[in-house]
Amino acid sequence: MTTTLQQELEALDPGLLAHLRVRGFRREQLLAWAATLAEDTDRTNRLPGSVAAVPEEQLGRLPPAPSAQHARLTALGREALVRGELAVCVLAGGMATRMGGVVKALVEVVPGLSFLDMQLGELRQLAELYGAAPPLWLMTSEATDAPVRAALGARCDGSAIAAFEQFVSLRLAPEGALLRDGNGAPSSYPTGHGDLPEALRASGLLDRFRAGGGRYVWVSNLDNLGACVDALVLGWHIDRGAALTVELVDKHPGDAGGGPVMYRGRPMIVEHFRLPREFDPEQVPVFNTNTFLVDAGALAELRMPWTYVRVDKKVGGRVAVQFERLLGELTAGIEPRLLRVSREGLASRFLPVKDQAALEKLRPVFVAMAESRGLTRPGR
Repeated sequence: MTTTLQQELEALDPGLLAHLRVRGFRREQLLAWAATLAEDTDRTNRLPGSVAAVPEEQLGRLPPAPSAQHARLTALGREALVRGELAVCVLAGGMATRMGGVVKALVEVVPGLSFLDMQLGELRQLAELYGAAPPLWLMTSEATDAPVRAALGARCDGSAIAAFEQFVSLRLAPEGALLRDGNGAPSSYPTGHGDLPEALRASGLLDRFRAGGGRYVWVSNLDNLGACVDALVLGWHIDRGAALTVELVDKHPGDAGGGPVMYRGRPMIVEHFRLPREFDPEQVPVFNTNTFLVDAGALAELRMPWTYVRVDKKVGGRVAVQFERLLGELTAGIEPRLLRVSREGLASRFLPVKDQAALEKLRPVFVAMAESRGLTRPGR
């Protein structure tokens, strides 16, 4: 199996290989993945060893308003924002497959305004509040990079607003050969939002940000407009002296994803399908929003062996095997502080849009959000 794949890789067009290598492709890595195809996927995807529920006292909460603590932490975050110590990194590599297979960043959230427009509106709002907006970094994919750049136009200047691509690899057929499309070309795919630390470092953005005095990076999903920059949350992160803060919300029925567990003596964000079979996920009362505040220095210095989980999908009517890494595993390399935030009403910090039904349900909230960001004013 490996020999056949090796021969296929050696026969690939040099131009294609160069294109892939620039985007993080490593032949040796694909061969190593192919060597595991006969193994039990359920076993290899799950964490070895045991996990336990996170003690309630480790789930931090924001202080209520008005209170002296609320005011102190808000001021702490505001001062960091005024000093330009924050950058915002948005995961924008996804296609809205449940909305017709379009680039999700360009999906209309409210009439005339896309997810990308809403992010840009937040930047303008932050500039009005703090004198300058944080730089906005968009982690795109091969499928979304060109459309996102075209939508941004001259605003994507590589400084105030920048885009960088996550990595790619090649899909495999279950027997270990390259999966090919109808034209015989190898089928490529993005290797997951866990690419962020390496892809961001490779872009040079992180080093330039740190050289200019930058200290914190706020990471969130493009389709979660609730995860906006909040001086109180930033102040909480700074006050705790944490290198990494993870936002969590109370779990609702139907939530599919992951949450925090204790693993090897400390908290770690783990997707449900990676938990040991004997552990009941219902013991975890909170849900990971994929929103992180991380110290820029810790992100720049992070070197860790990432886990690539096997994912089987249908592509063109055939089974495709791909290996991906998850951003939540960042918590294995940087010890996190856990912050329980609201998911209720206009104060919710978790407003995910995975399909059209969710968008329609949340549209009134997004209209109010657009108005608060000044996006409905004439000339905006």
